[in-house]
Amino acid sequence: MDKKSKMQAEKHLTGTLVLSVFTAVLGFFQYGYSLGVINAPQKVIEAHYRRVLGIVPLDRHATDAAGEDGTVPIPGTEPWGTTEGTLASPADASEDLAASPHVLTMYWSLSVSMFAVGGMVSSFTVGWIGDRLGRVKAMLVVNVLSITGNLLMGLAKFGPSHMLIIAGRAVTGLYCGLSSGLVPMYVSEVSPTALRGALGTLHQLAIVTGILISQVLGLDFLLGNDEMWPLLLGLSGVAALLQFFLLLLCPESPRYLYIKLGKVEEAKKSLKRLRGNCDPMKEIAEMEKEKQEATSEKKVSIRQLFTSSKYRQAVIVALMVQISQQFSGINAIFYYSTNIFERAGVDQPVYATIGVGVVNTVFTVISVFLVEKAGRRSLFLAGLMGMLISAMAMTVGLVLLSQFTWMSYVSMVAIFLFVIFFEVGPGPIPWFIVAELFSQGPRPAAIAVAGFCNWACNFIVGMCFQYIADLCGPYVFVIFAALLLVFFLFAYFKVPETKGKSFEEIAAVFRRKKFPAKAMIELEDLRGSEEA
Repeated sequence: MDKKSKMQAEKHLTGTLVLSVFTAVLGFFQYGYSLGVINAPQKVIEAHYRRVLGIVPLDRHATDAAGEDGTVPIPGTEPWGTTEGTLASPADASEDLAASPHVLTMYWSLSVSMFAVGGMVSSFTVGWIGDRLGRVKAMLVVNVLSITGNLLMGLAKFGPSHMLIIAGRAVTGLYCGLSSGLVPMYVSEVSPTALRGALGTLHQLAIVTGILISQVLGLDFLLGNDEMWPLLLGLSGVAALLQFFLLLLCPESPRYLYIKLGKVEEAKKSLKRLRGNCDPMKEIAEMEKEKQEATSEKKVSIRQLFTSSKYRQAVIVALMVQISQQFSGINAIFYYSTNIFERAGVDQPVYATIGVGVVNTVFTVISVFLVEKAGRRSLFLAGLMGMLISAMAMTVGLVLLSQFTWMSYVSMVAIFLFVIFFEVGPGPIPWFIVAELFSQGPRPAAIAVAGFCNWACNFIVGMCFQYIADLCGPYVFVIFAALLLVFFLFAYFKVPETKGKSFEEIAAVFRRKKFPAKAMIELEDLRGSEEA
């Protein structure tokens, strides 16, 4: 049976399908690039902000904040138990000068966080624009936002740079909020069932590739310097232009054409382009069943998604997988990695951090092949448990670091393991499992809500983590370990296996009240015996 499925999958993997999926996930590449690009040139951009805003450094220490290796200590990441790294104003300094570091911090925080605000705002319109314009046309139109945002950042030196960067980040966030909903919707609808999971993990691969490239290009001898940083910030506009022109070659989603527009012949043509010489009638029959169900249930609004008991279990699962991705502590790991490498005696910690990015990318590639063999649920559970153990090891390493210097290596290993387990399951799976949990009727609303939840959690972590880290010190990862335990228990009892299931089969699971997640395995065995 496995051999037959593998042959069928290879048969369905056509050039048009590869082009369509590659083109779509360029949106997630831009998302990853925008996440990572703002960190590397922080010192250079802050210095530029000082010049533009007329902020004078308070003392020699303020101007020499960067270390000898050119890295910038992140506030709050000094060795715990030492003096806080806050700048103290001299006794004779004016009140305006005393406030100036806070003004700089405010503008820098806005430069970083407006990206998430833009994503939160636009994520609610994903369903509307996807249904109104179609998946391909919608991705074409929203690329205008990406190009505009990147132009604003690329031209930041020619105007009030702080305002242009904040505006550019916000507009780019609007694009990424829409793209993070439209791309999984399109990819899940054009992918054959046998390849849906593997192609779905490409979202996360595109994100980590974008982050890695932004880290490398952000090195000071490349683009992370005073002359080139505007180009660094605006460079993902090139990917937006490439996506724009490639989308002109991509077929529209056959599910959208058949179910939403009722264009049977166009849907068949689209399927033939995507599947090659395969008979499209089996998928057409599946779409017909989904269409009948969608017609009977009508269009589902966001309000109905929450008020109807029919969707309650699926909505809770969809939201929890998004929350678990953002609140797992992965951002905290990246936040502290450079500091931990510094304390471990690494001469160039920035390269060690890039090494983490490389591991991140490699194991995302591995997850592409694992997800269809091991299944979504199994990988999600394994990833959460591995992250939990790594978080505890990280805590032990940080707490005992002052007593045993070799504990820094425990922390380093824990960082790499944490990233590996994240990319095995909790990283890629939330991006595509939501599209698998819902049929055509509620899918756009569900993706919009899940997208908003992901962006909101991203924003909360970004805004609150620093305060929590200052309060808890080395015990901050205990909080993440506790959260990971909660997420693991929830996934074990509630998250169903969606591997190899049609949308109707997945929806049927949630229609059965008090149907445990384990029953999906029994259902799969039953289906296997019936086919035999």
